[in-house]
Amino acid sequence: MKLGDKMKIEKIQKLKSGKYKIELDNNEKIITYDDVILSNNLLFNNELNSEVLNKLNIDTAYYDIYNKTIKYIITKLRSTFEIQNYLNKLNVDETDSKKIIDKLKEIGLINDFVFCKAYISDKINLSNIGPIQIKKDLINHEIDEGNINEILNSYDEEIYINKINKIISKKIKNSRYSNNILKQKLVSELMNLGYDYDMIKNCISNFSLEDSLSLKREFDKQYKLLSKKFKNEELLKQIKNKLYQKGYSISEINEAIEKG
Repeated sequence: MKLGDKMKIEKIQKLKSGKYKIELDNNEKIITYDDVILSNNLLFNNELNSEVLNKLNIDTAYYDIYNKTIKYIITKLRSTFEIQNYLNKLNVDETDSKKIIDKLKEIGLINDFVFCKAYISDKINLSNIGPIQIKKDLINHEIDEGNINEILNSYDEEIYINKINKIISKKIKNSRYSNNILKQKLVSELMNLGYDYDMIKNCISNFSLEDSLSLKREFDKQYKLLSKKFKNEELLKQIKNKLYQKGYSISEINEAIEKG
């Protein structure tokens, strides 16, 4: 289309997708949005020059990204940080990114406080992640630290204690390690999950970690496995080595062998 040329709009048709198809008198078709039609006054002006056509294409490209972003949010709550990264990957310029984010905030599709609240609720109710790790994750989303603390502090400490106790109970039940090594592993795992060290220590102290029970289980397991390959003195030597590697003392191992 040459500068100064004009084209006539022959028809504007709404499609099943919710978009609109504009048919021009040169058989060209443009798929766009109602907002673009209204903002360019196409309902009352049935002629397009090159300038209006160019703006129409620019506006359509903007709303393509805008609606794509809405679909991205609808599948899952997103933080402003996530949306900004998403738009960056789509190579959206800074001006349009800000315009899109501001509009989505205005209509309530982006709300970092709501995101923060939902994120914390999901992690506390649907995972073993502790509050320290939750806070780190949200800070990585550039969520206001004051909001994070406010929401985390609204949860009773007993919730975290119960979660820690469940993890400890399960680990003790399936433990193949000595008392000391089991404690070390519990502390390490729970701290990695994001729980407070003092809270972990207090919870562990409320459990009775019986080395004799775990040692008996591990002795029986190793005997069953190793007796297929070794006999007599060599069998006992191999069992001792395995148990020693698990953190049991020589005296505990000898006692278990005598009982076994």
